[in-house]
Order: sequence, then C-alpha cells, then structure tokens
Amino acid sequence: MADTTFLTWPFFDDHHRALANDIESWCQNELRPIVEAADFHDDIDVSCKRVLHLLGDAGYLRYCVPAAYGGAHENLDVRSLCVIRMTLAYYSGIADFVFAMQGLGSGSISLFGSDSIKQAYLPGVADGTRCAAFALTEPESGSDVAATRMTATADGDTFVINGTKTFISNGGIAD
Repeated sequence: MADTTFLTWPFFDDHHRALANDIESWCQNELRPIVEAADFHDDIDVSCKRVLHLLGDAGYLRYCVPAAYGGAHENLDVRSLCVIRMTLAYYSGIADFVFAMQGLGSGSISLFGSDSIKQAYLPGVADGTRCAAFALTEPESGSDVAATRMTATADGDTFVINGTKTFISNGGIAD
C-alpha cells in the first residue's frame, strides 16, 4: 500500500479518506489478481477494455463525470480523481491509464459540451460501457497545447475541424 498520510491534510474530507480505503481494498481484491494473470498483458487493447468494464462495474468511473450524467459528485472533484489515480497507478499502470483516459476524454465534454452531447456520451463513460478517447498530439507541436495548429471554425450550427493528429489515446478502442 502506498503512503496515505497526506489524507490527513485539511483539504481532504472524510469522503476522500473513505474513497481511498475503498479503492485500496478493491485493488487488492479485484484488480491485483487480474493484473497478475498470465494473459493480462498479451493484448493491450483487450486488457484496457477489461479494466474499463471492471472500473465501471465497481463505480469508480462515476468520478469522471458530473452527477447529472451518472457521476459521483455534482461537479468533478479533482481530489477524488487524484486519490483514485494514485491507488490505481500503485497496482497497475494500465488501470491508471484507462481511468485517466476516461477522465481526459470526457473532461471537455463535461465542461463544454452541449446537453445533447453530454447525455449521449457521459452516462456510458460513467458506467464503463463507452470508452473515451483524447486527441492532442500533432506532427509539428507534439503535445504542446500552446503550439497546436488544429482549428475549429464555426459554420452555422456546426464546426469545421481542420488539422492532423498523430496520436489519439484510446483511438483504436474508443466508442
């Protein structure tokens, strides 16, 4: 178990401490045996989807979306996200990656998406039935957000997207 003495700091509440205990127990009992299975790393896409469904079934992906769309809190709680990620990363880089990508892929929808887009995607992100993706990396700028060249230009009620991405996290398995 990782050091959790930071949970005594004043900006963590009792629900963060309870969440830390819960995710720790789940990782020990549910995640660890799967990660240690001989076939877990054979096909990374299959492993990611497997972890996605496990996290969804356990209710941890609910922390990646607002309550109105099946989330755990009214608004996204960064402290809860950090507690979950720290514990997942301690047990499995793949589990942490899957959780982080659900949050990154749904974050801009949660913050800036229309109600219809939120309703279409966020409930599935929260329950693990939809796999989110995140596209940032470009040929000239890498992952430097300030140097990205892709544009979104309003065209009536829609947008025209122009540009190129060279890597999309979860691009091959996303819904």
